[in-house]
Amino acid sequence: MGLDVVLYRALPAGNRRVSYVPVRVVPDNDDTLLGLLDRIRGAGRTPLLDRLDPVGDQAFDARSVPTLLEELRFLANVAGTEVEAARVRSVVALARRCLREPGTEIRFEGD
Repeated sequence: MGLDVVLYRALPAGNRRVSYVPVRVVPDNDDTLLGLLDRIRGAGRTPLLDRLDPVGDQAFDARSVPTLLEELRFLANVAGTEVEAARVRSVVALARRCLREPGTEIRFEGD
């Protein structure tokens, strides 16, 4: 199943429409991220991450990223293996890039 994390860039598509183009993907083919999220879900410390749906999509723009980064720090603290820690670091890198690059958003995409 998995919960891929994708950085998208918004590009004008004419007639005031916007097209989103994927820039970078952190795949979760082995459900590592999903497993971590299951461990913290409902604890009350990660309201943004608690909203993630393993079969849906959730987008965060640059305004939400500072809160998302705080919650990812909490997620990193529960990572018990190097694979889990590396996955969280990769998601953090995408979130930081979203902050630095105007016109981007980060999406968690379920199957």
